Amino acid sequence: MSESQKLRPRALSAMREFLAHEAAGGYVLMGVAVLALLVANSPLAEGYAAFFRQKLGPYSLLHWINDALMAVFFLLVGLEIKRELVDGQLSTWPDRILPGIAAAGGMIAPAIFYLLFAGADAALIRGWAIPAATDIAFSLGVLALLGSRVPVSLKIFLTALAIIDDLGAIIVIALFYTAQISAMALGGAAVVLALLVAFNRLGVRSLWPYLLAGCVLWYFVHESGVHATLAGVLLALTIPIDVSPARPDDGDSPLHMLEHAISPWVAFLIVPIFGFANAGVSLGGSGWAQLAHPVTLGIAAGLFLGKQVGVFGSVWILVKTGLAQRPRDATWGQIYGVALLCGIGFTMSLFIGLLAFPGNPELEQAVKIGVLAGSVLSAIVGAFALLLFSPKTPQA
Repeated sequence: MSESQKLRPRALSAMREFLAHEAAGGYVLMGVAVLALLVANSPLAEGYAAFFRQKLGPYSLLHWINDALMAVFFLLVGLEIKRELVDGQLSTWPDRILPGIAAAGGMIAPAIFYLLFAGADAALIRGWAIPAATDIAFSLGVLALLGSRVPVSLKIFLTALAIIDDLGAIIVIALFYTAQISAMALGGAAVVLALLVAFNRLGVRSLWPYLLAGCVLWYFVHESGVHATLAGVLLALTIPIDVSPARPDDGDSPLHMLEHAISPWVAFLIVPIFGFANAGVSLGGSGWAQLAHPVTLGIAAGLFLGKQVGVFGSVWILVKTGLAQRPRDATWGQIYGVALLCGIGFTMSLFIGLLAFPGNPELEQAVKIGVLAGSVLSAIVGAFALLLFSPKTPQA
């Protein structure tokens, strides 16, 4: 076994703490999703929709949630990606191969399944990336229900896969869901980004200069036509992280301090607000009829079928060809269960869906139903598979 495959006690402890936070956030997100569905199918439905449409300055409240609050979510995602790539479970190429290829397979296969159902209509092709993302909080929340019966190595594999998945989703958003570009605003964003890089190179460790410049960066990115939330990722990449053999995974670095500061706010406030604002879908009348809509079927099939085919198939091929090792103490049945959980695409799938079909209530409704159906089915069948294939005695 290579050194990169040995779990350092300190890193493992930090990962367990991280998983506990993500799982708790997943439980909150589950409750919020149910609440949104209940409200959207109650006498409060009209007031619910009107509340998020109301203006707050130049934009609606929903716009501020999806473009400003979610920029903080993407900031956290960017921080997690940088930490794992620089000094975490993805810091070496051997560590990246299995979750990296599995994440790629888990994005390609769902897109293919979506296009099988919706690709015949040119107007619907833009939704191909909706089922390609895994919701890390939701999936870890379901996984955590089994506690120590699931090996830690499998939880780490799911976390690493979801983080790489998020990176892929960010790239897709930047490349395929960008509106008309404003060269002047994009130039302003480039200047601010250069300033942030200069802060990093000059050894600025105080977070306030980064955060203040990050707000300006958000404004320019918002005005440029590129989705404003990507400003959070760009800011994250400039935050310093201290790495040294003597101080692995240094918790005192600016990146770690910012990550720990905003993580509870993202998990327990920002993502639940986003979920409550966007998951509400009426299931009465046309809602049930939309289960047969090509977008709904494509997303549900992509999440439930595409994810398990792409993730499990990739892992099986890599292990059988000797290019990677199976996660320690994990059975093939457990890996299949985790592949099913990767079909929980709630937060990022809803987000991409809003970008794919902006201003189209019918398609937005179909997106929400498809995401909810595929995610719930993946969660239930995935949890059942893990219960079936996991040993009854706890694993270390």
